Amino acid sequence: MAQEDVFKKLVSHCKEYGFVFPSSEIYDGLAAVYDYGQMGVELKNNIKKYWWDSMVMLHENIVGIDSAIFMHPTIWKASGHVDAFNDPLIDNKDSKKRYRADVLIEDCIAKMDEKIEKEVEKAAKRFGDSFDEKLFRETNPRVLEHKAKRDELHARYAKAMNDGDLNELRQIILDYDIVCPISGTKNWTEVRQFNLMFSTEMGSTADGSMKVYLRPETAQGIFVNFLNVQKTGRMRIPFGIAQIGKAFRNEIVARQFIFRMREFEQMEMQFFVRPGEELKWFEKWKETRLKWHKALGLGDQKYRFHDHEKLAHYANAATDIEFEMPFGFKEVEGIHSRTNFDLGNHEKFSGKKIQYFDPELGESYTPYVIETSIGVDRMFLSVMAAAYCEETLDNGESRVVLRLPAPLAPVKVAVMPLVRKDGLPEKAREIINSLRFDFNCQYDEKDSIGKRYRRQDAIGTPFCVTVDHQTLEDHTVTVRFRDTMEQQRVDIDQLQSLIGEQVSLKSLLKKVAE
Repeated sequence: MAQEDVFKKLVSHCKEYGFVFPSSEIYDGLAAVYDYGQMGVELKNNIKKYWWDSMVMLHENIVGIDSAIFMHPTIWKASGHVDAFNDPLIDNKDSKKRYRADVLIEDCIAKMDEKIEKEVEKAAKRFGDSFDEKLFRETNPRVLEHKAKRDELHARYAKAMNDGDLNELRQIILDYDIVCPISGTKNWTEVRQFNLMFSTEMGSTADGSMKVYLRPETAQGIFVNFLNVQKTGRMRIPFGIAQIGKAFRNEIVARQFIFRMREFEQMEMQFFVRPGEELKWFEKWKETRLKWHKALGLGDQKYRFHDHEKLAHYANAATDIEFEMPFGFKEVEGIHSRTNFDLGNHEKFSGKKIQYFDPELGESYTPYVIETSIGVDRMFLSVMAAAYCEETLDNGESRVVLRLPAPLAPVKVAVMPLVRKDGLPEKAREIINSLRFDFNCQYDEKDSIGKRYRRQDAIGTPFCVTVDHQTLEDHTVTVRFRDTMEQQRVDIDQLQSLIGEQVSLKSLLKKVAE
């Protein structure tokens, strides 16, 4: 099945089973805004809990805060967002659609990479075990031709982005025959910049109101609270401040479901270090964050680092952790060495001294910062995309199953009476009441047991417990495992430990802490 079709099915599945709904749907929706349903909010909260505990609970020198969405407008001047928070946009005159120029070019580079990989794959099949991939990449004429073209484009693009040359970006699009996906034409407008911040007025009257912004990132709330946290928490460098919160960007090219939205949630941690040690910590946090992702078991091959071609105005090193979505490798998390730009600028614009006195060095300085920033919604989408599976069973039937990591699953266990009589529902309720203090449980007695299993597969429930007549005799139940569909007879008293071992976040956190 084509990846595009898989993605459409995933989006449909998210709505059908209560994970994600289009916002304001009864009023025909609001573009690029979504609501999380009863299953989605549980999965989302579990993702946030996994991140928070891995940051705050596992590190003695990282603490959390929750800063306000509204902030003094000068903060965004100091951070550079007022002047530099722009996307290069281009319109196609025939389709009347608007695109990010940098994304169009990056997609073109990705297609060239795909051509190279296809040549390698074909050769690997042709030559079998004797295939020397390294030699093939270095000598094959077609591979070298594709690579030369790709490298030339890459060099032009990197220079144009770093120079802020909008005319060159448009010329690249024309020179490489990049067409509008809708109209198929190259009838492009000029490239222009567009600021992404939402603004509003704060105050009771027009004369007394002040222009404020909905924050486009959560990081600045951490920076302006640096001294508050450092002093009240008696924090010593190196230390970090973590935060989970909403951010807002007026994305003109919002697309791909919840991947790019106008209202989204971030999990960010700013790690403050001595000047000169930032690149060492940058490498350390790259390793730590990739380990966090891989601990979920979604497939190590689905992750890769992508270094930035154009560094942000505040950074001296930056990379993305990309995940293989149904629409290609896309950024899920960014790791940046932000230097001392933010704290230095807030000191300058506020007129307040924002420095750290290092008792070991006996001097004060403005700390450097390593940032890890992950989008909750993108993380949600990557987990759902990796978990979604359609499979044909040995008996010829098919099922849709979400192979979610058990600690993240919205519902941990479903308890089902085999029939709705003979005291089985009452026994099932009794079991639910004993488990619900530790696990999110669901009771289900409608339809055949097979249909009930399918419903739980579709929402990713790792365990189904069936109560039958034998249960009343010997105090045992049938536990059915989601991924293998194997069934096991266990004593009711064993359920707590059996389920707990698999669904506890502890199992994931131990992998991260190794």
